[in-house]
Amino acid sequence: MIGKNRVTKTITPRRGQGTQLQQSKVGKRRPGRPRADRPNPVDVHVGSRIRLRRKMLGLSQERLGEALGLTFQQIQKYERGANRVGASRLHQMSRVLDVPVTFFFDATDPVRAPAIPDGFAEVEKTSPAIDPLAREDTIELVAAYHAIADLTIRRRLFELAKALTQTRERNTGSE
Repeated sequence: MIGKNRVTKTITPRRGQGTQLQQSKVGKRRPGRPRADRPNPVDVHVGSRIRLRRKMLGLSQERLGEALGLTFQQIQKYERGANRVGASRLHQMSRVLDVPVTFFFDATDPVRAPAIPDGFAEVEKTSPAIDPLAREDTIELVAAYHAIADLTIRRRLFELAKALTQTRERNTGSE
């Protein structure tokens, strides 16, 4: 019989008399990484960069999982920072998401992230301190723009955005 904090075994001697032996498991844990109430901030940051790049490439968690040989639930855990991404898995993700491993640790623009160079050489970090392209609303806007099937409408929306920008620049420049 297994209780919450105790393991109880029934030992039956040859004469048919049953006795019970109790062993306490209180305080016994497998050695390893210390258990934390919250995920490590570095794990959360790496997970958010995985999610950001996955969304920029238009991949679902399921598709990314398939490419890595994982379930979408495992991808969810990585993205939340609940599970730590090991070095070999991070390297594999960098190949699938076509970014250098350093992308997951810095603030490289996910749209302009340099592709992985041949071999294992890493690309130098060249990202601005504040990146408006990493914002969630920008990602959604780009996704919505590319979801417009009619190329004429898409082009008109693009021209409208450019015209609004030029109008704003003219108004701010004359003040």
